[in-house]
Formats: sequence, structure tokens, C-alpha cells
Amino acid sequence: MLMQSALLALGATAVAALQPLEVKGQDFVNPKTGNRFQIVGMAYQPGGSAGYDPKKKRDPLSDPDVCMRDAALLQILGVNAIRVYNLNPDLNHDECVSIFNAAGMYMLLDVNSPMPGEALTSFEVYKSYYASYLNRTFAVVEAFKDYPNTLAFFSGNEVIDKEETTEFVPSYVRAVTRDLKNYIKNRPGRKIPVGYSAADVREVLWDSFNYFTCSLQGDKDDMSMGDLFALNSYSWCGDSSFTESSFDKLVEGFENTPVPVFFSEFGCNTPSPRIFTEIGSIYGPDMYDVFAGGIVYEYTQEPNNYGLVNMTEEGPATLMSDFYSLRDQYAKLDFKKLQSLKPKSSTPKPVSCSPKLITVDGFQNNFTLPVPPPGAQEMIDNGIENKPKAGKLVEIKDWKVKYEVRNADGTVIKDLAVKPLADDEVNAPGSNTANLSAGSGSSGSSGSQGSTNGGDGDDKENSAAGHGVGGGVLALVMGVAALVAAF
Repeated sequence: MLMQSALLALGATAVAALQPLEVKGQDFVNPKTGNRFQIVGMAYQPGGSAGYDPKKKRDPLSDPDVCMRDAALLQILGVNAIRVYNLNPDLNHDECVSIFNAAGMYMLLDVNSPMPGEALTSFEVYKSYYASYLNRTFAVVEAFKDYPNTLAFFSGNEVIDKEETTEFVPSYVRAVTRDLKNYIKNRPGRKIPVGYSAADVREVLWDSFNYFTCSLQGDKDDMSMGDLFALNSYSWCGDSSFTESSFDKLVEGFENTPVPVFFSEFGCNTPSPRIFTEIGSIYGPDMYDVFAGGIVYEYTQEPNNYGLVNMTEEGPATLMSDFYSLRDQYAKLDFKKLQSLKPKSSTPKPVSCSPKLITVDGFQNNFTLPVPPPGAQEMIDNGIENKPKAGKLVEIKDWKVKYEVRNADGTVIKDLAVKPLADDEVNAPGSNTANLSAGSGSSGSSGSQGSTNGGDGDDKENSAAGHGVGGGVLALVMGVAALVAAF
């Protein structure tokens, strides 16, 4: 019996895991170390919107060989989080999630998709808020809530994209946030933050922020208040500056935030190739007291020309010049210092919701939210039927990349593999020291492009105007013989 118990205990701890993070005021915090966590993220949707195909049972986290290739490349960059836009909750994601976990990367997950009935619509939003839609969002929660590296869920992405969409949309986005948070609260397991990813439309940005982060009860226990607020911003273009890009205005506007604020997308692609000089400001004294980092848009090259890696169906993956530029900018950062910052000793309390918070004519200033549609409250209370199998980390035995990957100059990257990190170890530059070429030059933008739209299903404009202004691996603690000897 002792031998059996020892083996069971060994198996339970065989797969190393990232430490689940918590929200404390303005910060994401590692409860084990007490340090703040800064997101060094990547928008990850290989194949664009077509990478999510329910009929072919395919999504970005369904093919372990693809995930192994991409986790290795992202690990080399220094990425510690991925944002995945479109997911099929009915697929098994254990291997892919375990690979990214082992590579030291958290996941920020959208619960919506471009498919009909799987997202709120900006036009006649009330027609898209019904029980089967919520069932789908709850299924995404069920599929991913038990993974320790699930960092957060996005209840919506750019549903407010211009002033004309502000009359009715805000209350429905806030209602979905409420429903998701209540669903998570009523399930066994940990609290996972939920928030909104906003377009950087400055005319309505501050009203959007106020609407989604105020409290109906005047305290943090309001279940409809976002746990975070994220921004898709493309106002820093080329060799700009903190002030020229208007990033200083963002810091000023979010300075008294009661929740974590970060870029859920950034990386203007005009001019091109990109040089990512904003990295120094985002992760330096200019911004890190207010912003919790950001997510670069995007990993794969699609027709909108934001990619770092060029993929083809049959041929090898090829690194583009933007990959090396981003790598070099990350390499300038002091990641040890960045990830050892302490959370603020005090943080502003959420303000009480009031029409006075809304300044733009036509923006919804009524905080009476839609009640859950018929059948939804029963799901929230009792769980959905036919729920997907809960995800879990699994053992990965082979960490070598099977696909061919080339530098921008055409040379093949040899011996490419994920380097599994230790328990609770977050990825940073230097974790994986695979040998890449220097990689600058025009060849980085060559090759055939993908055949689908951007990762979230939207066509990003090829300019700053696109968005308004401006592991877990096997870690045996001891051999079975030693464990048995202890008994």
C-alpha cells in the first residue's frame, strides 16, 4: 500500500506547472513570490480565423506538433503569455497547453469566435445575447479553467469599435462579463479573471473604461465589473516616442485604474519592417507602474502583414525580419528586475457607477443590465449539459520540433526544441538559446503569405489607423527507489 501511495504521489507531481496568478488591485500577482507579473505576450492564431474550423475539428491548440514548433520559437523570443482568439471547447487541448505551460507561458483566452452565434454583435446586440451563445462561452470556461496557466478570459473584443456602437453594446458586454464570472464562481476551482479587450478609439475609450470598471455596489464584489481592462492600440508607429505616440496620454488616463490594464494588442506595421521601439517604454519606467505589459500582434503572417513568422501549408516556417527586431528589443530589458517588482501597497477603489462617468453624447449611461436570457441562469447555477472534458496537464516525452523552420536568410534552424522549465518558472529571454542567424534584411518579408484574415477574424488595417488614434514537463522529484526507501 505504501508503494502504491508513493507512486500515486509521484505521478500527481510529475508534470511541473506554472503558478496560477491572481489579481490584486492594479496588478497580476504571483501568490507564491508576491511579485507582480508583467505580460510579455503574443497574439497566437496560426492560420488566422480559418485556424478555427469546427468541421475539421481544428483550432490553434489542437495540434501538438504545431504547438511544439511555435512554443520553441516563442520561447526563444522571451514570450511569457499567448492570446488565443478562437477555440473549440469540444477538442482536447491537453498536449498543446502542457507544451506552452512547460515553455513558461500563460494563456489569455477569448470566449467568442467569428462563427455565427458565437459572439456578441455590434449591430442589434440584443439579438446575439441568448442562452445557446452563453452555453458556448461557458463551454470554453469548462475546457480551460483547470489549466494552471490559464491567466484570464476575454468576454469581448472590440465590440465597441466606433461611436455608433455605444448606445446599446456596453450593457450587453458587461452582462456577459457578469455571467462568465458567476459561472466560474459557481464551479469548483480557482477564481479566473474576466475582462474586456477594447479598441483604441479615443473618442469613446475613457467612457468604455469607466463603464466596464465601475462598481454597481461601489465595491470590488460587483460581479459585473471587469477584473481587468485591455486595449488594442496601434498608435506607436516606427521610431516614435512615448509622447509622440500618445502613450503618455494612455498612462495619464489609466493612472488611477482599480484593475490591471495592459495592451491586448500592439505593434503598428507602418512603416514596415517594424522595429518595436515601444518595448522600452511599455516595460520601462514610462509605463510599468500603470500598464501590466502587452501582447504583440501577431505571430503568423496573414494578409494584413503583422506577422513574425511566415507559414505555408506544405513548406517550412520562415522567420521574418520583425521576429529578430522584437527579439533584440526584448533582449535589452532587465527581465529579472521587471518580474520582481512588488505590487502597489494601495490601489484605488472602484468608483460607483453613475451617469456622471459618461461624457460622450449617445454613449449608454444606464447601468441597468440585461437579465440572463431564458435558460441561462440554470446553466450558471448548475453547469452546462454535455460539458467538455476538463483539461489537465499531461506528460510530454519528446520536446524536439518536427517541422522545418528557417531563418530569414533561408538557413535551416537545427536542433530546434522546447526547453522545459522548472516548476513555477516563467519564460524570459535566454530560457531557450537555440542558434538563430542575425536575421535582418529584406529576405525576412519574402515568401508566400497566409490565406486568411487576422487571428481574431478581423481585417486589421495596414496602418496605425486600424484601431483608432494613433513546465510543464516531466519533473521527477526523486526516483521511485528513493521514495520507497523513505518509507
